[in-house]
Amino acid sequence: MTDLRPVAIVTGASRGAGRGIAVALGSHGCTVYVTGRSQKEGDASVSGTIYATAEEVTKAGGKGVPVRVDHSDDGQVAALFEQVAREQGRLDILVNNACAIHDMLPAPGAFWEKPREIGEMINVGVKSGFDASWRAAPMMVRQGKGLIVFTSAPGAVHYCFGPAYGAHKAGVDKMAADMAVDFKDAGVDVAAVSIWMGSLATERLLNLMASAPEHFEHLAGTLESPEFTGHVIWALYKDPALMALSGQTVIGAEMGVKYGVTDIGGKYPPSVRELHHCAPREQYPYKVK
Repeated sequence: MTDLRPVAIVTGASRGAGRGIAVALGSHGCTVYVTGRSQKEGDASVSGTIYATAEEVTKAGGKGVPVRVDHSDDGQVAALFEQVAREQGRLDILVNNACAIHDMLPAPGAFWEKPREIGEMINVGVKSGFDASWRAAPMMVRQGKGLIVFTSAPGAVHYCFGPAYGAHKAGVDKMAADMAVDFKDAGVDVAAVSIWMGSLATERLLNLMASAPEHFEHLAGTLESPEFTGHVIWALYKDPALMALSGQTVIGAEMGVKYGVTDIGGKYPPSVRELHHCAPREQYPYKVK
């Protein structure tokens, strides 16, 4: 029996941004498929599991469904979407957030002085986002409506942690832009949007800030909660003018102001446009098909 709730998949939702987004969507009544690899504490260097997140989603007012998925394994990704189609018969929101973040990513040094495995974030990040979207698109096209979101950051346009991180963020921004072209040409109201999140008050970042406060003092007073982006995604999904934003990379903090979505202490997070004079790159209308 299909669920009347809006149906979402949030990838990489054991912890961090994915966990916050999943819980926020749950608070709006969504059925949220929570994916990730962590099934028990200790599976990763940072706490969090798919089961804990799914439970939070349900407590928030939604329905959390934990599914163990390694997003580098196409068979597991295929099984996820088959499960959603079988159990729900639809998919309204896909949030591509899964990313392989190596513990050495923020370590000092040039990219060749760090483990080569740091580059896996291009695989479990860009490619996994493409694969999930490839499987979500047919369902959304049949419905004639849907929203595909990529979680991104200003590192797409400035140096941040090296080339692997930058390639991941720039890559997902570009995928949203080009997927939107195909959806528009298909004549369906399926939107693809990339969202620049600010620095998030996650366990990982808070631990980094505590270990080197002088290095991260510039972040004081600028952090966003992990849930903030989820509330912005819900506002986007409910916006009757959503298709006008399809293909764009938007700054989450600015979307918060647009939709009246506040964060910690009832405040609007600062926009990176003012903080660091960064803005998303322009997508030109010229098209080769």
